[in-house]
Amino acid sequence: MTRFDKFFGLKAITLSAALSMTAGLALAGDNNVSTGQILDALKPKPATRGLSVGPQADPAVQAKESTFLNTVRNRSTRSLSTGEREQIAELAATKPKIDLEIQFDYNSADIAKTSVPSVQALGKALSDPALKGSTFVVAGHTDATGGEEYNQGLSERRADTIKKYLVQNYGLNGTDLVTVGYGKTKLKDTANGADPINRRVQVVNMDTKTASK
Repeated sequence: MTRFDKFFGLKAITLSAALSMTAGLALAGDNNVSTGQILDALKPKPATRGLSVGPQADPAVQAKESTFLNTVRNRSTRSLSTGEREQIAELAATKPKIDLEIQFDYNSADIAKTSVPSVQALGKALSDPALKGSTFVVAGHTDATGGEEYNQGLSERRADTIKKYLVQNYGLNGTDLVTVGYGKTKLKDTANGADPINRRVQVVNMDTKTASK
């Protein structure tokens, strides 16, 4: 239990937003984020004709990524090893991501009523034809307050809650949603470990095959 939970009865998490290699789209604190904004952030950017598109476009690299993702599909969040979690983070670093602020009930993985519209917008975006066929990582993070084991479990449960909501309410395929928890090991603001910006769930589009020519 964090000091924030004790005083406010809610724990804020943020879905970290940025497009690959860009400053990204900052949406934290905006519970009225639109489905369109989420789509814009998660859709892969088309390769520019005539320019080098880097290693992510290499078929061998894509095949290796796909093979790894297939090994973590249908796995329980807590079953992932430290090495697997780190490999997911490494792959996600250059992928399209989105930031939302989500509130959970006190000391719980239940989504607060005030944050349901944000999760609904996410569900509509992920079920849009523009993102059809993509694999998404839902990664939970906490702040630095509290024990390592507690924060690890909390980050996993909250990532699982988002996945469950998306599958049950939007018909998304559970195998296309890979959940992972990082606890307090990957702070967004390392200088201020207790800052609410660190309490987040990151949603990443792991596939680039939806990009147009």
